[in-house]
Amino acid sequence: MDSASVLSFFERILRIPRESGHEEPMTAFLQQFAAERSLECRTDKTGNVLIIREAAPGKENLPAVVLQAHQDMVCDKLAGSTHDFLKDPIKYEIRDGWMVADETTLGADDGIGIAACLALLDSDLPTGKIECLFTISEETGMDGAFALEEGFFDGKLLLNLDSEDEGWIFIGCAGGIDTKAELKASFEAVRKGYKAVRLRIDGCIGGHSGDDINKERANALQQLARFLYTELQYEYQLISITGGNKANAIAREAEAVIAVPAGELADTVEDFKAFGKILSDEFRVSDPEITVYASEVPAPAKAISEEDTLSIVTTLVACPHGVIKMSQEIPGLVETSTNLASIRVAPDGKVSIVTNQRSSSKSELHAAAQKVEAALLLGGFDAESSGEYPGWNPNVNSPLLKKCVASYKKLFGNEPVVKAIHAGLECGLFLEKFPDLDMVSFGPTLRGVHAPGEKLELASLDKFTALLVDVVLNIGEKC
Repeated sequence: MDSASVLSFFERILRIPRESGHEEPMTAFLQQFAAERSLECRTDKTGNVLIIREAAPGKENLPAVVLQAHQDMVCDKLAGSTHDFLKDPIKYEIRDGWMVADETTLGADDGIGIAACLALLDSDLPTGKIECLFTISEETGMDGAFALEEGFFDGKLLLNLDSEDEGWIFIGCAGGIDTKAELKASFEAVRKGYKAVRLRIDGCIGGHSGDDINKERANALQQLARFLYTELQYEYQLISITGGNKANAIAREAEAVIAVPAGELADTVEDFKAFGKILSDEFRVSDPEITVYASEVPAPAKAISEEDTLSIVTTLVACPHGVIKMSQEIPGLVETSTNLASIRVAPDGKVSIVTNQRSSSKSELHAAAQKVEAALLLGGFDAESSGEYPGWNPNVNSPLLKKCVASYKKLFGNEPVVKAIHAGLECGLFLEKFPDLDMVSFGPTLRGVHAPGEKLELASLDKFTALLVDVVLNIGEKC
């Protein structure tokens, strides 16, 4: 097993549709993989798959090792892209040592983890018993991990292959919760003599709402709301507003259509262009390609009422976004954050706002959700929090951690960074169901996950693969 075999399996995975909630083709691929190699395969009623390779001769006394990755991926694409995630293969390029998907997400989160599992199962490495666990819908609520049944796997050592920084070994993660809100808006006629203008912000970097929340990147939805709030003094009518996409991704794009007096149309366009220059200056480092567009569009017959426009705009401005608290114990670690993820307005007037909170402290997670919920309620929305998943408390005395650190130092001559991560991993749920588990998480270097432009560093894949092989081959009876 080497990085070339891992990459070969990943290239096959790139041709398989596996959007969260639609993992059936991926599940079928895993089942077929096991059948072709006469490996035991279990699939539970949720869609989680476990493929088992028994120990090589002479290795029967070694402890079983569980390798874990999730089947699904975040599916996001650039505006105007015709890519269909339910049927089209992911297009990518190898450029400057990186595997890059320019137009869409690449799905290396966590397709590369799946590929590493398959390469190991397909190899002739003389290992102890290997159990590869592939969960479903990790990205949208950790559904597979929640539904995992007692006894589905036997191992007490688990390697989670869903991390994104080579050279770092993770031993803890944040818990999370979604806070969602709805408002049934009413409509009124577009005023006589008004013209409609479309306002759009895009070109933001976006990114993972856990890993990237501390990088001060522009949230396109938050910034659009900022402009609309400033413009409230001019008595415009809000026709529509949309922005963001996934709960666990920072909003890259947002747009609104507003109606203004015909004589103020040109001024509104110029005001928005001027606002674009402000954004370009404020986010010149984090989001150098942020862009605004303003153009006249045909005016429809109706707009959102003045009262509900005020509720929507002020709520978006008041709703917090970003880091709430840094860890007092681990330098540089975000402890608590919130992401203003998306807004949609349905044809019947139902306005839906989605936010996501994360924290390594359960009490602070709840406090963050309450803070967001309060802002939404004050704006007249109905709001509630749901889908909570637990964090994973670090165990610095983990025997598996010591084995991984020793392997890394032996292979590369220096010690890895050992830390917790602000992103959510399934390990917290596994620990609730299997309290005797000893777990660590590591992976190759990925950048831009959960956004178009996601990329995998190929040199880091070499080191990730070497570490995985060394750890699995050298698991001792005392680990």
